[in-house]
Amino acid sequence: MATRRTKAKSPESWLLLIYKVPSESSRARVAVWRDLKRLGGFYVQQAVCVLPDRGDLRAGMEKVRERVTELGGSSVFLTLTDLDDDAREQFVEGFRVQSAKEYAEIVEECETKFVKEIEFERFRENYTFEEAEEIRQDLEKLRRWLAKVEDRDWMDADGKELARAKVADCERLLEEFEADVYERTEGTV
Repeated sequence: MATRRTKAKSPESWLLLIYKVPSESSRARVAVWRDLKRLGGFYVQQAVCVLPDRGDLRAGMEKVRERVTELGGSSVFLTLTDLDDDAREQFVEGFRVQSAKEYAEIVEECETKFVKEIEFERFRENYTFEEAEEIRQDLEKLRRWLAKVEDRDWMDADGKELARAKVADCERLLEEFEADVYERTEGTV
């Protein structure tokens, strides 16, 4: 496992945002937190977030700073280039753990909600185009979610291959369900 982890190169520099929003507004705190999490930010501590230094992430961080200002808050934005090994490892491991948790959530969603939905519709014998279409939309959500997590997985976290396999299993289950829907409704169309 250690050899796999050496494939992901630690960035030369990091983006650090320290911010403060009015304490009476949980809406403001949540809005900023949500924006930073969408970018893939890793919270070092409350209101202190780090990201690898990349152009797209730098632009995203600037938008978050604008939002902080709009919400009546303040921020400090730094580029960190000279990190000691402990801090660098804390950042890298933090991103790995964060992405691994997201992959695990996708696996859980596939194994529970998606698979159970198809099993339930089979139990109910609800073989309709509308149901198949609804389940297909759920599959598309899973695919988009996986793509987002993979895009934010800069440190080569564990769990990616399992999440990909589970989404592929969901696709296979849906195709089988759609084939059954077609077989059962072909004569009634």
